[in-house]
Amino acid sequence: MRIERLSQDKIRIFLTFDDLSERGIQKEDMWQEVPKVHDLFTEMMDQAYSELGFDATGPLAVEVFALPAQGMVVIVTRGKYDHHQYGASGEEELPEEIYEMEVTLEQSDSIVYAFRDFEALVEAAHVLIGNITSQGKLYSYNDIWYLYFDPKEFEEAALSGLVGVLSEFGDSSPVTEAMLAEYGKAVMPENAIELICTHFKRQQ
Repeated sequence: MRIERLSQDKIRIFLTFDDLSERGIQKEDMWQEVPKVHDLFTEMMDQAYSELGFDATGPLAVEVFALPAQGMVVIVTRGKYDHHQYGASGEEELPEEIYEMEVTLEQSDSIVYAFRDFEALVEAAHVLIGNITSQGKLYSYNDIWYLYFDPKEFEEAALSGLVGVLSEFGDSSPVTEAMLAEYGKAVMPENAIELICTHFKRQQ
């Protein structure tokens, strides 16, 4: 389980399928109200508080993105208290815990990894072209590089290897290709891995 802060009121949690199986949770369980999922959410919020000081008390918007062969990305956004609802004295009358969770679940049919460091992107490309693929699309969006792959183009073993390499050098992202195409810039619309390796040498 990996947690990172996106803003003061928003965090992102990456769960691998191993994280889920260790807790006896199937991917399909995330779509249901089951005690194990509630326990997992409580564990995530405890870890977010201890690592980042993120206080999850209050109304929360929870977005869960299922990513092929990778796991799940959970984005938690903390809302604001409606003090009028609890009286003028404010926090003294607030209940100790208000888990007003609004959960959104989406299944992604693409593999997208973000790279803030261009050298890490180049390094990943050189590993991939020697072992797995020369394909992919490269986008630039908000000063971050995004590699996009269609999982349908890979056998299961190659898909697992692809995700393994990308996870080592970049961060799994729930950003869709449609969003990248509309708001970002398509730097290399095809054969991105091959082009990166052709034009950029890996650091020694």
